[in-house]
Amino acid sequence: MAAKKEQQLFTGPISGHAYNSDLSQLVVSDNSATFYIYKRNAAGNFTKDKELKKHIERVTSVDWAPRTNRIVTCSGDRNAYVWNQEAETGEWKATLVLLRIDRAATYVRWSPAEDRFAVGSGARILSICYYEEEPDWWVSKHIKKPIRSTILCVDWHPNNYLLAVGSCDFKCRIFSAALKELEDKPETSGWMPKLSKFATLLAEFDTSEGWVHGVKFSPSGEKLAWVSHDSSVNVVEMGRQEKVFRCLTSSLPLTTVMFLTETALVCAGHDNIPSLYNVVGENVVFGARLDVTKKKETGGMSAMARFKQLDKTGDKLDDSKLGTTHQNAIIELRTTKLEGGKVKQFSSAGQDAKVVIWDVDVLAASIAGLKI
Repeated sequence: MAAKKEQQLFTGPISGHAYNSDLSQLVVSDNSATFYIYKRNAAGNFTKDKELKKHIERVTSVDWAPRTNRIVTCSGDRNAYVWNQEAETGEWKATLVLLRIDRAATYVRWSPAEDRFAVGSGARILSICYYEEEPDWWVSKHIKKPIRSTILCVDWHPNNYLLAVGSCDFKCRIFSAALKELEDKPETSGWMPKLSKFATLLAEFDTSEGWVHGVKFSPSGEKLAWVSHDSSVNVVEMGRQEKVFRCLTSSLPLTTVMFLTETALVCAGHDNIPSLYNVVGENVVFGARLDVTKKKETGGMSAMARFKQLDKTGDKLDDSKLGTTHQNAIIELRTTKLEGGKVKQFSSAGQDAKVVIWDVDVLAASIAGLKI
C-alpha cells in the first residue's frame, strides 16, 4: 500500500466522519443538516450510498458504534439522534435523544461498550445518554459543574466509566460517568482512587492557554493527551496528575490528537499536516511531519524567464494549491487499523472535504529517521 490514499468526497467542509466495523462504510457530515453514508467499492474508493436528514441545523459531529451498528449524530438544533438500520429493508431509522439542552450540541462519542454516549454542548453541559427499554427511548443525565464554557471534545477511557472533556474555558477535565441506572461497578485506578458517583470531577488540568480542541486517552488508558488553540501538545500520566508534560509547538493551532502507541501520538490542525510527537521521559518531543510538503514545479525557469512567458502567452501559474495533501485544516483523526495495541492505519478528515487514509508502517519506512 502507498503511504496515503486520499479521496475528495464533496466541496463543503467535513464536520465529522466515522467508519463501521469492517471499514466498508463511512458516515460523514458536510457542515449542513444532512449527512451521508458512503460504501467502499472494489477499487477501494468510497461512493455515496445514502443521504440522511432529520436535523434542521448543521450536523456538528457523528459517530458509529461498530459492534451494535448504530450511528449517533448531534447538531446545532440542540438535538441528537440514534440511527438504527432495519434488517429487512436496509433503511436507517432515527430515534430522538432527550438531551434537554438550550444551546447547540457540539460533539458526540460512543463509549467503548456502546451502551451509552456523551454529547458536549454550548450550554456548558455534558449529556451522558443511555437507553431505557420500557419507554423505548434514549435519555440523558447531565454533568454541569465546574464546566464554564462550550465543550469542544470528549473521549472515553477504555474502562467505559471515565470521560475526558475539553472545553473553551482552557481546561481539560476527567469525570466519572458511572451510571447506577445501568448498574455500573467500575474498578478503582490511578484516575479514580476510590469509587466515585456520577459527575464526580476526578482531575482538572489548566496548563493550556487556549481552547482545548482535542482530547484522547492512550490505548491502555494510562495516559491522557490534549491539544489546544495555543498550538500546545499536553500529556499526563495516570497517578501523576500533578505533572503535565507539555510541548509548545511552532505550528498553527491544533484541533485533533490520537495515540499510535503508548508513547507515540499524532496531532493535526490548521497546518493541514498530521505530525508525530513522542513521549520521552517527562517530555513531549516533536518527531516528524507525516506529510512531506511537495515543491511546486517551475520547470527550472528563472524569475525573468517566467515573467517573459507570462507577458508573452498570458499563462498564469496556479499558486492557489498548497503543497500538502489536505488543502485546509484537518479537523478529525480516526483509527482505521489496530494490531497488537498499535495503530497501523488512521484517517484524517479536513475542511477541504478530503478523507485521507495513512499507512503508519509505510510512512515510517519512507521518512528518514522516523521512529514509531
